[in-house]
Amino acid sequence: MKKLEKTNAARLLDAAHISYELIPYEVDENNLAADHVAESLGEPLEQVFKTLVLKGDRTGHFVCVIPGGESVDLKKAAKVSGNKSCDLIPMKDLLPTTGYIRGGCSPIGMKKAFPTYLEESAQLYDYIFISAGVRGLQFKINPEDIISYVAAVYSDLV
Repeated sequence: MKKLEKTNAARLLDAAHISYELIPYEVDENNLAADHVAESLGEPLEQVFKTLVLKGDRTGHFVCVIPGGESVDLKKAAKVSGNKSCDLIPMKDLLPTTGYIRGGCSPIGMKKAFPTYLEESAQLYDYIFISAGVRGLQFKINPEDIISYVAAVYSDLV
């Protein structure tokens, strides 16, 4: 088996002495959905989290990390982030805003530190899966470590 290439996000966690596991999976360019990732990993969909970038009318960009099978509730996201309204950023803005592409967006190592909100259900698990910063690679990580590293806040987002 070939050695896993460390992503920038993995190097950042290493530097912060945060433990994680890098878990590769087979990428299907036609299906970047979290259910495919969960199936590829053989893990429950509710433990495979996706990273969404939103823009609020008052605070600008912020990040919501939610279970793969869920949709972000825009009213709840706006409220927790101090906005009146918010929406997902257009896909064309994802790379210039975060440094990441769709299917490989991680809350760790974005171009800028945005306010980050982690769906409160993550607290139910000893570990969750989030993107390691590229398609085909996930972090298996304790949600508390995400909270501390990106100064995230547990929130009701779905």
